[in-house]
Amino acid sequence: MAWTIRDRGRYEAEPTKGSRFVAHLAPVSDETAAKGFLAEVAAEFPDASHHCWAWRLDSPSIERAGDDGEPSGSAGRPILAQLTGRNVIDVAVVVSRWFGGTKLGVGGLVRAYGGAAGEALERAASVPWLRLTDLVVVHGHEDANAVERVLSAAGAVTTNVSWASDVTRSVTLPEADVESLWAALANATRGRVQPPTQP
Repeated sequence: MAWTIRDRGRYEAEPTKGSRFVAHLAPVSDETAAKGFLAEVAAEFPDASHHCWAWRLDSPSIERAGDDGEPSGSAGRPILAQLTGRNVIDVAVVVSRWFGGTKLGVGGLVRAYGGAAGEALERAASVPWLRLTDLVVVHGHEDANAVERVLSAAGAVTTNVSWASDVTRSVTLPEADVESLWAALANATRGRVQPPTQP
């Protein structure tokens, strides 16, 4: 099963040979949001020596990591490994380091960055990740109340409604619930609301 997180989080690891490591987590829906979160962390902690990062996104499927000046592969990749190992999706992790004066070596950095990210993910309020999909539901005005009840019960989120000769609703819900939603809509409207016919 895939997982994601509900809220932002922060975890400070025990110092390693004087260096501080603070992991920051955020749920993100796209790469723009992930880059924005990285920029926020960097702006909030400008005195940190490095802001190393990784994120995993579903749509489009992206996995990226950055070492921000640390030796190649010693920081971003271990952070990303914590995301992939836990199958965490649509999450960005930034681990900030304040250099303590003693070099840790590549192995020490891998353990410190990966460890901070792993502990932060362990403490985060994780929830099952569900692939969402968008639907358009068209119905007559007489069925508006019934349709709203079905959508609410299904946990579908209405993103737009257009009231014309018919009502057109744009909704978002987990992909796995699409079939049961259409069945419930047909049932509640005596078959008047049906999925669009495929071209």
